[in-house]
Amino acid sequence: MTPRAWRHSAGGGCTPPGWSRPASRRRPPEGTTPLALDEAADTRTPVPALRRVARRLGRQLMRAARATWPSADLDHLARHRPQGAHQPVVRGVTARAAGLTVLDAAQAPPTRASGGPATAAVRLLSLDPFDATAVLARLADELDTVADTAADAARRVTAEGTDVLPAASAPLLDITGEQHAAWTVRLFAS
Repeated sequence: MTPRAWRHSAGGGCTPPGWSRPASRRRPPEGTTPLALDEAADTRTPVPALRRVARRLGRQLMRAARATWPSADLDHLARHRPQGAHQPVVRGVTARAAGLTVLDAAQAPPTRASGGPATAAVRLLSLDPFDATAVLARLADELDTVADTAADAARRVTAEGTDVLPAASAPLLDITGEQHAAWTVRLFAS
């Protein structure tokens, strides 16, 4: 059962399927190694503050992932990126260590990117949690589309290399990311 099917089922249980599957032993094609993907993420993240945050979040995830799914790939990445690899790269290596499919791995970021702000809105703005949950439910199809697009991009990288990775730009987010890093008091690091 995929996370999408699990999410839509009534009896999904507490643990999404796949989180206890054994890790795959296949090696990635040359040019799509985690180190190459980390370099590509650096290239596509022009703002130093955002690169630092991505690496800090990656380092935190790496620590938890290595404790949960011991893997030579995770150890290799940690050894070669002691200051942390970009979070999306660590997330991919973690998904691989957990035995997840490409689509499984692609579904986590949009779900987290929408669920985190919804939770923060409930806590910080005292919004009704059921209203916030209803908004997330209405976003489910869009989140699935984002995951499908990301999974397709991952498959293309496997076949064609990192040059086919998207390099979307959001200049205002880049500017505010640098400004946010300079604040003396911040609610969130990312």
